[in-house]
Amino acid sequence: MATTATPEDRSTDPYASRERHHNEGQGRRLTAAFEALEAFPMLAATRNRVLALFDEGEPGAGELISVVEGDLALTIAVMRLANRGDGQRGRVDSVVRAVEVLTPTAVLAIAQRARTYDFFERTAVWQNVPERFRLHGAATQRAVERIASTVDHEARDRLMVTATMHDLGKLVLIHAYPGYPGQVYGDARTPEERVHRERRELGVDHALVGGVIARRWGLPTSVAKVIESHHASESEGEAAIIRLADMLAHYLVGESVTPAEMLVAARAINLKGDQLRQIMYELPLAMGSERPRQVDPCPMSTREVDVLKRLARGMVYKQIASELGLSTSTVRTHLHNVYGKLGAMDRAQAVLIATERGWI
Repeated sequence: MATTATPEDRSTDPYASRERHHNEGQGRRLTAAFEALEAFPMLAATRNRVLALFDEGEPGAGELISVVEGDLALTIAVMRLANRGDGQRGRVDSVVRAVEVLTPTAVLAIAQRARTYDFFERTAVWQNVPERFRLHGAATQRAVERIASTVDHEARDRLMVTATMHDLGKLVLIHAYPGYPGQVYGDARTPEERVHRERRELGVDHALVGGVIARRWGLPTSVAKVIESHHASESEGEAAIIRLADMLAHYLVGESVTPAEMLVAARAINLKGDQLRQIMYELPLAMGSERPRQVDPCPMSTREVDVLKRLARGMVYKQIASELGLSTSTVRTHLHNVYGKLGAMDRAQAVLIATERGWI
């Protein structure tokens, strides 16, 4: 007859004791790594760019936002501080909103106080990690922009933050486990294989750890959830966009990716195979952002934007009307309103203004 172990029995069980000590040790390592990450250095070039923007007065919001989003440490600092404000905890989900809450002057102060890193003067703690994360983050952002534009995803500003921060957990694991990533990954080649090795060897993966630290910092649930699930095969919505963008970023530098997994992520966001192929072809040719940042509020209605987008593609009134299920006269009315709102004289000028401001 089987017997149930009493609490006293379990307390003297060497295996239970070993597991408990292991978990406690892992918890201490991760906590220490969380604290170390708070001092993650900003790139010296980023600080110089921020200072340069203020040389002739306060810069435009779009320029400052672009610089912040390009640096992981500065993004972390700005997002954390913005989410600490009265009534703001867990509500500021983009750098656009964070700069608005803090003001550009506060961002300047953050940059002036931050620790910095230079590629030619590497620190003993992080070595070349900041540079590697900058490059992968930038590639992921480019992929996110292209995907979001193709599927008409609206929350582009939030996606830019999650693209920058999606691998936060790797920084924690680097600090917590001296053998990470080399000894943990071994001969794993694809993102899926590497995550599997993390779970097998460490009991956690970097996506889950990233979500934990995002919540610890008071960032919005919408950001934390995407970070923690961006490697899940069943991911949907923004998590699937980040998952696909991450794979594309690895693909851009010639690393191995799994074609079937790319298609799974693409289907989850209704991205067709031919659209994915086009993105994979065009991304290596792109030199920077696909379009300017949309910072000023768009004066056009959703339907007016739909009409102007199609006009920008070279479609005539009849084609636009057919695709949107409108009459030709309604299309003309929408465009007349667009010209008035943008202060444009004709279609070419309207398309130019809307494109420059990131509205289409």
